[in-house]
Amino acid sequence: MMTKITVPTTGWNLDNSYAELPDVFYSRVGLNPVRSPKLAVLNEPLAGELGLNAAALQSEENVAVFAGNRVPEGTFPLAQAYAGHQFGHFTMLGDGRALLVGEQIAPSGGRWDVQLKGSGRTPYSRGGDGRAALGPMLREYIISEAMHALGIPTTRCLAVVTTGEPVYRETELPGAVMTRIAASHIRVGTFQYAANFGNEEELRALADYAIKRHYPQALEAKNPYLALLQAVIGAQASLIARWQLIGFIHGVMNTDNMAVSGETIDYGPCAFMDVYDPATVFSSIDTGGRYAYGNQPYIGLWNLTRLAESLLPLLSDNEDEAVKLAEGELSRYTGLFQSRWLAGMRAKLGLFGEEAQDEVMIKDLLGLMHEHRADYTNAFLALTFDRPDDSALFGAPEFARWRERWQERLGRQQETREASHELMRRSNPALIPRNHRVEEALEAAAERGDYSVMERFLGALANPFAHAPEQAEYAAPPAPTACPYRTFCGT
Repeated sequence: MMTKITVPTTGWNLDNSYAELPDVFYSRVGLNPVRSPKLAVLNEPLAGELGLNAAALQSEENVAVFAGNRVPEGTFPLAQAYAGHQFGHFTMLGDGRALLVGEQIAPSGGRWDVQLKGSGRTPYSRGGDGRAALGPMLREYIISEAMHALGIPTTRCLAVVTTGEPVYRETELPGAVMTRIAASHIRVGTFQYAANFGNEEELRALADYAIKRHYPQALEAKNPYLALLQAVIGAQASLIARWQLIGFIHGVMNTDNMAVSGETIDYGPCAFMDVYDPATVFSSIDTGGRYAYGNQPYIGLWNLTRLAESLLPLLSDNEDEAVKLAEGELSRYTGLFQSRWLAGMRAKLGLFGEEAQDEVMIKDLLGLMHEHRADYTNAFLALTFDRPDDSALFGAPEFARWRERWQERLGRQQETREASHELMRRSNPALIPRNHRVEEALEAAAERGDYSVMERFLGALANPFAHAPEQAEYAAPPAPTACPYRTFCGT
């Protein structure tokens, strides 16, 4: 077992428990130093949560750590192996442009992966250069911080450094390395890798590690591996319900992008929905709409089914019994998702308790929003503050009839209208990271070296339920355009 090291001046308190797994799950890798690393962004609040000294992290020595030029004493970098279904096709994968520095043990006792993204080639690079451009790394920083502020489980970014070296995609772009903090980087694809390329002993070692790290209560269960599957299903049902409630579209829900911890991971072609439309797709590579907004709950189940298939040898020695157990747990997913989504929608409308017709009323509203091309976030804001705008939705006679039904439902509650209003305030954000605002911040930072636009934007996003006057400018949807917004993987 690796010895944990503590460096008081900076606060690094690193362990390497992942390296205790069979070595089939990772490769020890050398560093790929960059020319002239410079700190672009440092997440000081996150540094504090991790027990790190924000001032010390800005030193030349620690900027070199963030760039992948050096690692703190007592640890070593490794690249994780995994596989996955990408747009439905199974393939061997792995950390092709990332390395795991180690696991930071925070003052709270929490264990957090410290991963560098864009740090150079690894044995899993598959012909790629292993590097990343500044824009996509800053994009992940912005979106993951917004998700955190919205209360959605997510990986976060500790720092982004520029490398002083270009990367070549369609054009020449400034290079960067991002430091990602995660509960872990164990993916559904990690289990697929073990099931397809390892043996049962190695699969069991991975499952035991995941249980110990994320779901220790499963150790008390009669069948700990079934309890693991059950826990991951519950975590993912809750996570995807939260995505739907906020209008978030992940964009690339491949099985290697589903973390068993229940965190949102891998912000590539993600974006937030403006006009409500279940068919919304932003990713330039999702030409068939596999990962459209309305498909996300179903893809969640598809991915979890791949996890269940990987775990079958551990669920029972009898294959038929193992399949039966897995199917039983998977059958719970839709109900779990639906109950969490419905509870969240009730909160967005200020509804306490449950009535049989609530779901119909909610879906009727969404249908009207779709028909009249209403802005998803702002429509709920208008209801929260009783400030209908001049959009087609609020001027429609059928909406007036819907509003009467809603008001009657509110009137049947024991809770006061003030309590309903407060529930809506806590459930409907004043703003989201609008796509055009994200692009505005990235253009200023990546193309002009002006980080002030991004800093102001992050400041507004930090407390999305404050409903403060200064947030209003970021709430406006983009101007109409004939060109649909498109996102890219940023590889």
